[in-house]
Amino acid sequence: MDPEIQKMREVVLVYLDRSGGLQKFVHDCKKYNDSKQSYAVYRFIISINPSDITELDATLGNYILHNPLQAAQIFQSVCFVAIKTLSLIEQLQTEAQISILLKPTHLPPLPSYVLSLSAYPFNYTSQRFYMSEGIVIAMGTVTKYTQGARFLCTEETCPFSEGRFRCIRVHCPGATESATVRTDFVCSLCSSPLQEDMKFRVLGDKQIVEMIDAKILNALKGYSIDKSHFRIQAFTLFLRDELANKMTIGNHYRIIGIPACVQNGLQMTACIEVNSIQLYKPNGPSFVSDNFKYLLSLTSSSCWRFTAVLANIFASQVVPPGTYNTLKLAILLSLVQTCEKENADYLDLLIMTSDTLVIDRLLNYSLCLLPRGIRHPPSSDIFPSVSKDKHGTGSASIHACSAVLAKGGICYIGDLSSYKKDKLELLQSVLESRTTTVFIPGKKYGEEADQQVTVSVQTNFWSFVDMDSSSKKHIQKENFLIGQMDVSLIPVNLVDGFGLLIYNEFPSCRLSSPVVHHILKKAINPEAMLYKASQQFRTQDYEEFILFARNLHVELSSEAESLIQGYYLASRRVRRDSIHGSTLSASALKILISLAKAHAKLSLRQTVLEEDAVIAILLFESSLTLKHGTSALCVAPNPVFPSDLSDENSLQQRDIYLMQCHHQLLKFIAAYSPGIHINTNEE
Repeated sequence: MDPEIQKMREVVLVYLDRSGGLQKFVHDCKKYNDSKQSYAVYRFIISINPSDITELDATLGNYILHNPLQAAQIFQSVCFVAIKTLSLIEQLQTEAQISILLKPTHLPPLPSYVLSLSAYPFNYTSQRFYMSEGIVIAMGTVTKYTQGARFLCTEETCPFSEGRFRCIRVHCPGATESATVRTDFVCSLCSSPLQEDMKFRVLGDKQIVEMIDAKILNALKGYSIDKSHFRIQAFTLFLRDELANKMTIGNHYRIIGIPACVQNGLQMTACIEVNSIQLYKPNGPSFVSDNFKYLLSLTSSSCWRFTAVLANIFASQVVPPGTYNTLKLAILLSLVQTCEKENADYLDLLIMTSDTLVIDRLLNYSLCLLPRGIRHPPSSDIFPSVSKDKHGTGSASIHACSAVLAKGGICYIGDLSSYKKDKLELLQSVLESRTTTVFIPGKKYGEEADQQVTVSVQTNFWSFVDMDSSSKKHIQKENFLIGQMDVSLIPVNLVDGFGLLIYNEFPSCRLSSPVVHHILKKAINPEAMLYKASQQFRTQDYEEFILFARNLHVELSSEAESLIQGYYLASRRVRRDSIHGSTLSASALKILISLAKAHAKLSLRQTVLEEDAVIAILLFESSLTLKHGTSALCVAPNPVFPSDLSDENSLQQRDIYLMQCHHQLLKFIAAYSPGIHINTNEE
């Protein structure tokens, strides 16, 4: 025996003893022994810490990292001796029956161990461990594969025809089913055909997953500040046994696996046999820029000023400061209300506008401030679809879509009036439940029964309705209430599904000049910084600010909660008719709380104050007025920004106006929801 191999076997035994792996191995053997059933293959998973084992023996550590299949054979021989010496599994006959799967806890943080899914060339010939990361864009259903099988020689006089476990086929990483089980194997002793002993076949679970580099998100934004070019290619992952169903479509993962090349007919497919999976959660910035800190200190005298200035100067690369302030504030609120939690506070935006060009540019620009801002291409599906797996298994494969890829971000779906009725109904269902169901007919995909797979949709939706085009498609109503808009082209329940309805009127003659000048100057010099705000508050600063703000954990104060509940109950009493009852949607209270929390986050506070609740109520009441007409509260058409913000005096006037709105709101609650007790400040 090679002395180096013998030394590595001894190190393996020492490592298993020290790491607790030997104790786990004995426990796993007991399960097999207690079953009293003979298997063709006994499968064991051994966790390996490369750092620890390299300290024990550098040669073995290097062998595991760069020749994992051969290293597994060393562990196999050690485990076989241990089983026989300690009589752990009585049914075990030969060493070939033991299948060892080595699972490294991590890999060295060196470039040579990182496999980039977008880099070329892709080294799939060296069967060693690599680390990679990406986003799951397609998932197949779980099917069966053969872990191992026993074969007997068909020649009766051959010793290998006896019922011993001499001819064993075991699955290897990247191997197809035909490499483990087929009919043309021959006996190594007499060259007669081998025949499988079916009662000893060991089956396991297999799932095929498609993963793509996270850079794909930059390509799906529709507009990107990063102008670099890159190659994107999806790769196939094989998840086996305990790893099946450990991934979720749309999530970002780091994996450790062994690359391989699988032949499917005349085509060769590069794939990765996954060994371990880790959900990837990038850390957000722990700071905001000094300019934002200085602005926050300058506006600290009022709880409303910081967000007002923020909205006023936001997106100065796309629109002049001071224009579209209500819409920009709503965009910022929606941006900070993005996360990947199951029960998150969502804030969807629907914009009614005749100025689609500028609005489209503004929304596109805002998308790029988030890692997951997706502009939905009209040619593809918004929600998951199902098709036949392309790897020849015949099973179903669920494909991600814009809404799933935008997980924890924004899905911008463009002009809502361009979608057909069935798509709008599906969108309404998703807005209400935040889930979508994919139906898989069993007959079509080789299953005994039909399946329904529920996919979570954790994203905010942005959309707009082109008032000019929609007015040509249908006859407008004539019996409008004061302040009400004609939104009859879109189903009422769908309009209610969006958190905010915003009417973005084309700027009046007084304001249109700056917008026109801005567009013309940008057309001549796209890279020009036209305003001082663009230099002081760069796009990167806003990216860091939003990522920091959205990670803040905020709590409702009792005063803010009472104000929101009082307004909600009063509005339910005021906004009702004899036929349909209350016109407030079932999600109204949740939207109000989401708006208030978003304003607190945008103000970099961790407590929702009454001032946050006032802004939330004014925005929501303005949205209700557009849908159903004005109520007894009677807010102005543009309640959050009643006038231009040009200097400190205009900010002071806005504060006075918002205080009056607060006082008016308290009167409204006292009149229509008298059961709610709210502390009022006489001053």
